[in-house]
Amino acid sequence: MREAAFVKQNVEKWQQFEAKLQKHKIEADELASIFIQLTDDLAFSKTQYPKSKTTIYLNNLASDVHLKIYKNKKEDQNRFITFWTYELPMLFKSIHRPLLYSFLIFIVGSFIGAVSVANDDTFVRLILGDGYVNMTLDNIAKDDPMGVYKSMGQGYMFFAITFNNIRVSFMAFAFGILLSAGTGMLLFRNGVMLGAFQYFFYQKGLLLTSFLTIWIHGTLEISAIIIAGAGGLVMGNSILFPGTYPRILSFKRGAKKGIKVIVGLIPVFIIAGFLESFITRLTEMHWSIKVFIIGSSAAFIIYYFIIYPIKIHKRATNTTH
Repeated sequence: MREAAFVKQNVEKWQQFEAKLQKHKIEADELASIFIQLTDDLAFSKTQYPKSKTTIYLNNLASDVHLKIYKNKKEDQNRFITFWTYELPMLFKSIHRPLLYSFLIFIVGSFIGAVSVANDDTFVRLILGDGYVNMTLDNIAKDDPMGVYKSMGQGYMFFAITFNNIRVSFMAFAFGILLSAGTGMLLFRNGVMLGAFQYFFYQKGLLLTSFLTIWIHGTLEISAIIIAGAGGLVMGNSILFPGTYPRILSFKRGAKKGIKVIVGLIPVFIIAGFLESFITRLTEMHWSIKVFIIGSSAAFIIYYFIIYPIKIHKRATNTTH
């Protein structure tokens, strides 16, 4: 059977399944029936059209049904655990491509920020402000280049920084409503700021010193902004590319995904705020401890947001065979 004929024959049924999945509660028998029919269609599609969009679509739909079944089994007392160990990782797996785009936009912005400072000494003041640059120069003169992290009370600093991190990340998500362009611009702007900031310290011969201090909290903080940006791109793309859904329904699905991303990042915001407020200021701390904190933070981000979701998705996909 040609793929077009296969799709034409089944598309109405699949759309009905999607509509039913939007309901908060589906009877277990009906859910099992949907799951069986979908896995049959998925098996046929994988055999006949292994690399087609139809196969990808059916695989994602079957995964959604599997998730619904799994949630129904443990909806009550294990709901909290299920959210962090299964539901959220499955969501992150579904946004890995937007996450890559978010990361690339940020990296391009960082590169441009660094190159701009390298070619124009006034650019860093334009981006970071005269007040911050002058204060940092004074701290460098006092042989305490990272002194800015000691300039505020720890408790107040924790709440202020955590709130600001949540605000910036929520903006990275919310600006996605501007057809993804708003999120892209915010990611690019923050990337430029980081690139300018790091190159400024490189010019002063303090790149390693700044890196081992800033990235104690920056590993989690910057990662959270990039991941939140991926949530914004998901929402924006749901408007631009609704696929088989009505545009408004596609937007609602994209917005729901993005909000879950932000909720999933809240512990990251809190830990990043704690590190910046209580740990980063310990500038005399041995470099090995700093490397350990940075490495542990990076390992957590890579595992929980990239590797673990792939493992969970493979496990769910194998269950559908």
